[in-house]
Amino acid sequence: MNGPDPAETQQFVDDVEAGRGGAMTDEVGVVTGELTVSTTLRPDGRADVAVQYTGAEEWYVLTGSPVPLPSAGLEALHRDILDRVRRGGGAQEPRSPARLR
Repeated sequence: MNGPDPAETQQFVDDVEAGRGGAMTDEVGVVTGELTVSTTLRPDGRADVAVQYTGAEEWYVLTGSPVPLPSAGLEALHRDILDRVRRGGGAQEPRSPARLR
């Protein structure tokens, strides 16, 4: 079988301190402070990225999500998102795999 097992969700979840200007969400605009970031592979080959205030129940869609999965893979995408949130400035999902360093 090629590719990920559809029965097994591929997901990375980490806590991060948002940099000045936080991260931009579709639902509530900018979120700041201690955040939890979740990057999840979708069956269509794209990735969903969501953030929440660490310890909260409600998740928010990071603006620009979903995004095509870059050739570097889901873990590399997740690390890139964490870096963007740490830098702040209204971090958003990269619009294309080409933006992934």
